[in-house]
Formats: sequence, structure tokens, C-alpha cells
Amino acid sequence: MPPRPRNLPDPPQKFTPMPDWTRSVTSPQTIEDATFVVGGALAALHPIATNNHPLTKLWRQRLALSCAEEVVQQMGRAEDISALRDHLVLTRPGDDPGPAAKILVAWRMLASGSPHKHAVKNSGQLLVLGSLLSIKIDDEVEEAVEAAIERGKGTNIPIEAAAATAAMVMAVGPELRPLGPWLADAMLAWQLKWPHPVPLLAAHLRRSDLRLAAGSQADLGQWRLVCTRACVRGAIAAFDLYADLARRAEKLIAVAPKLRGKDADETVRRLLEEDALTAEAGATTTDRSMRRLFDRLIELGAVRELTGRSTSRLYGL
Repeated sequence: MPPRPRNLPDPPQKFTPMPDWTRSVTSPQTIEDATFVVGGALAALHPIATNNHPLTKLWRQRLALSCAEEVVQQMGRAEDISALRDHLVLTRPGDDPGPAAKILVAWRMLASGSPHKHAVKNSGQLLVLGSLLSIKIDDEVEEAVEAAIERGKGTNIPIEAAAATAAMVMAVGPELRPLGPWLADAMLAWQLKWPHPVPLLAAHLRRSDLRLAAGSQADLGQWRLVCTRACVRGAIAAFDLYADLARRAEKLIAVAPKLRGKDADETVRRLLEEDALTAEAGATTTDRSMRRLFDRLIELGAVRELTGRSTSRLYGL
């Protein structure tokens, strides 16, 4: 009997390494130096951000997870990446995942959306985003968002546009601080013509940095500088994350022909696209057979168990 046909994605593309000089100057002292360095970092990231391999979806989800963790902790909550992942993946459809996981949902919404939709006034989407970030969306906020987006669209330097967009929104009040970096990443993607926003800034902006955008400590020159530095660090971290995921994806795709389950190919594709999976029944498989499939993938060194638990386990690259 001939082997059954397989339906597996191609290995992810390899990209030119991030220039060494961007890594050696992660905290440039002047805005001119910072703008130069961030240009090189974003140029290196651009081929990944515009690539359509399934792995880029997982890549953006992992970046969203890092951004959400930082925002959650700045709000005084204790949830780390593992807890956020648990709340999101293990909550039943229709149930409330809790305020911390809603922040993760907001950043995943950013990562899966189109910057062209984010860069225009969209009241319905803004209301959803406000609910996820626990922000009251009234006329003042809507007008501030619209004005901030228009201000950003009128600026030719991408990181300057992103910083200006965030600052104008956060000037409405400190409760809008989580929204600023979210809109900044959307504006950055719109300026760079990326198909989807790449969550970069929130994970590398500290609470003290946000005070420079608005309020009694505001300093818009310093705000632009810290945003640019954060973007440099974020772009480098994103590039390195993709390189690591690409190595893991190559291993997974290489061992996939050894898998026998009927849902094996679909599971491989989902592992390339999703941050974490449970061993739930598939179209032609049971929970037990899925657990065996994941055990086999772990044995082959192609997948990790992400929780360290013996029950309610999660699997991913």
C-alpha cells in the first residue's frame, strides 16, 4: 500500500541576521542616534513581519503574550506568562477568563488584526478594546483616539508617529495608559505597511516611561526617545524569538512524516500557528490518542509541554 499523502507546510524561511551594530547600541543617548538604530532594527524585522508562513501567527501571539504580561504587572497584578496562558486556553468558550486574560485577548486582537482597520476610527472595535482593557470609552476618548491616529498618519517617521499617537491618547488620563502602546504598535505597522501589527512596545516600556507621555512629568522629547529605545529592544527580541521558533518549526516539520495519526498533519499545522494546544479530541481522534500524539512529539524533541503539570497540560513549540 502506498504511503498516504501528507499535507504539511514548507519549512519557515531563513532571514538575514539582525545587524550586530543594532545590538551594541540598545540605549542610544540622542534621538538622532536612536532613530538611526531603530531604522536598522525595523528593516531587519520587516521581512519577517511581511512573511505569510503560518509560523508568523504563532510568533505574533508569543509577542502579544510578552506585552500582556508587562501591562498586567504594571497594573499591580501577579499573573505571569504561564498564568495568562492558562486563563486564556483553559477557560471554556463563553466563560469569563478574568481581567488579566482579557488584556492578553486585547493584545492578541492587535496581533491578528489589520493595521488599516486599526488606523481609522472604529467605534465598535474601540468599545470591545475598552471592555478588554477596563477603559470607559466615551465621546472624549473616541475623539482623542481619532485625533491621535490622524496625528500619527501625518508623520513620516514611523516610530515618531507611533510615539505621538500613544502620547495624545494617554493625555486624556492615566486610565488610558494601556491603550497608548497598543495604538502605537498599530500605527507603527500602518506606517511600515505590515499586513498585521507586531506587538513590540508594551513589553519594553516601563511604568516610569509612560509618565513621560502625559501628566505632570510629561516630556514629549524624552517620551519619543524612550519609545524609540523600546522599539529597538522589541525588534531585537522579536527577531530572536522568530529565529528560535523557526528552528523548532523545522524540527517539527522534519519529524512529522513519522506521525501516524489521522489528525497528525492538522495538529502539526496548528502547532505552527498557535501558542498552546490542549490534548483535546480532533475530527477523527480521541483525547487519549491526542495525548499519545503529543507524547510522541515530545519524545522526538519536536514539541514542549509548557506547564510542567501532570494534568491540564498544554503543548507548543
